[in-house]
Amino acid sequence: MKRKVTVGLSGGVDSSVAAWLLKEKGYEVEGLFMINWHDSRGLLKGDCPFDEDITFAEMVARKLKIKLRTVDLSDEYRTRVVDYMFSEYGAGRTPNPDVLCNREIKFDSFVREARKHGSDYVATGHYCRNEQADTDSGRVNRLLAGADRNKDQSYFLCQVSQRQLDNVLFPVGSLTKPEVRQIATDLGLATAVRKDSQGICFVGKVDLPVFLQQKLEARKGRIVCIPDSGSFKRWPDGLPSSPVTDEELKQMTMPHSLNPGDGVTAGVHNGAHFFTVGQRKGLNLGGYKEPLFVIGTDTSSNIIYAGEGQMHGGLYRKGLFVKAEEVHWIREDLAMKPGENRHYQVRIRYRQPLQSACIYARTEGYYIIFEKAQRGITPGQFAAWYDGEELLGSGAINE
Repeated sequence: MKRKVTVGLSGGVDSSVAAWLLKEKGYEVEGLFMINWHDSRGLLKGDCPFDEDITFAEMVARKLKIKLRTVDLSDEYRTRVVDYMFSEYGAGRTPNPDVLCNREIKFDSFVREARKHGSDYVATGHYCRNEQADTDSGRVNRLLAGADRNKDQSYFLCQVSQRQLDNVLFPVGSLTKPEVRQIATDLGLATAVRKDSQGICFVGKVDLPVFLQQKLEARKGRIVCIPDSGSFKRWPDGLPSSPVTDEELKQMTMPHSLNPGDGVTAGVHNGAHFFTVGQRKGLNLGGYKEPLFVIGTDTSSNIIYAGEGQMHGGLYRKGLFVKAEEVHWIREDLAMKPGENRHYQVRIRYRQPLQSACIYARTEGYYIIFEKAQRGITPGQFAAWYDGEELLGSGAINE
């Protein structure tokens, strides 16, 4: 009897080829299209909502001769992903909805829906790999980077659990994007030349301030330009070679102290919660030799701090802190205990090259110290740590 697999058919080329690959391997394949968002407020002109996606999914299903079902998960998506987004932005942090969407929807609600209809496996078009290995603690799932390092999407799965990876397949994880496009072209799939989706998971490309104004009020405030003075600590390259005190860890991970009196008012904005560290677009200020970048936000005082130039000291920090309750291990058998230190490779955003770092586990949380100071460490985003090509765990950046 054939094993049944439900593929999250999104209307894109990756999930389309994933479905074909599984059918070629002899699985009974069924497509499931998720409707997770209905509201078009804030969508940029020309960015189509789900109706265009489902049309492409239907064309692929007909071509591959597989059944396609739809499920509306918009209530769960709003509650578990979008409301979280609004809450985080309102608190002055920058969330990653794609990471939350995978944890809360694709590998939770979607999986439950698939299993209602008798699926043995679920599959997506993510560029990553899921391998099983035997350890002293038993059999575990190993979440590995995709073979195409330019498209590796393992970071977006940094919050999933061992349980969520059970019976999950990533058929395109061992392929490159050009190879996937070529397969789709050879098969004559409608998605072969369709552009990859961009923007917020299942919402699309949005004008973020307009989108956030559904719940967050626009409020005019000051943009304070801070000169790149000696007040910004510049740590030397390299990892600590000798024991580090807890006080030193706090110093290396502490955000820069920013005060209005240290700079000059350079302009006005419409709400500090609409901006994020490292952002350039939207400041709309001229007259400077180099572009201005956001180096900090204060939502309580509604102030944006900006600095001139990409090398401004306020953009760089030696480390970051993750609270203990925010630490998540995919490989629970490898979880660190307070007092342990380990060298791993870490990234703090999608597509960032992995950075050499040391994680110091303490009772209050993890201090992550980088070999080289990192640009744009952003509260609310996720730091994910790897051992080689395996993603081991992650945590939300505290501040």
